[in-house]
Amino acid sequence: MSRSAQSNTNLLDRPLGRSGGRVGGSSDATSVSLSAFAYVYSELVQYHQGRAASVSELERRLESAGYGVGLKVLELVAYRSKETKRETRLMSMLQFVSSSVWKSLFGKAADSLERSIDHADEFMIVDYEPITSTFVSVPQDLGQLSADAYVSGIIAGVLDGAGFSARVTAHSVDLEDGEYSKPNTTGMPPRKDKAVFLVKFSPEVLSRDAALDR
Repeated sequence: MSRSAQSNTNLLDRPLGRSGGRVGGSSDATSVSLSAFAYVYSELVQYHQGRAASVSELERRLESAGYGVGLKVLELVAYRSKETKRETRLMSMLQFVSSSVWKSLFGKAADSLERSIDHADEFMIVDYEPITSTFVSVPQDLGQLSADAYVSGIIAGVLDGAGFSARVTAHSVDLEDGEYSKPNTTGMPPRKDKAVFLVKFSPEVLSRDAALDR
């Protein structure tokens, strides 16, 4: 694409994250630089760190910041989508988040979408290389901080905006032997954990979804 053609591209049609899911992005001028994101996100964490009395409060602040982004992302992805129907089923909405929303933000779909065996109201979105914790260093004094809390806020914003009220939390889970392997092209130490975003839906959402099965 020529420079003039890129400049005429509607802002709402431009990708927000890495192109093709490649770490570090590409030469595409319409994608957001990974180094720029890492810098801005680090500044965001430091800003809220100075105003939080505890790690849990810092995580809540990051979630809140992501929540507003999620509401806007829902509008943007819906605008771009060729589908005009609104998602009404719980699983369809989760698939929309883990595929369309993830691709819009990060240039790739989430690695997996799983349902809890023990709790019918809980689902898990798994990402093996979340950019908020892969490329952003957490200070030692904040060792228990989930740097992916910002993304959990985005997920909550998307779901709430679509009428699927849920509590979303980010968790770091150790990788099992052989669970995930990828050629290291980043020059960074390979991750030993994955990000699991736990989605716990409100009772009314579950009741509404069950009623649609009748």
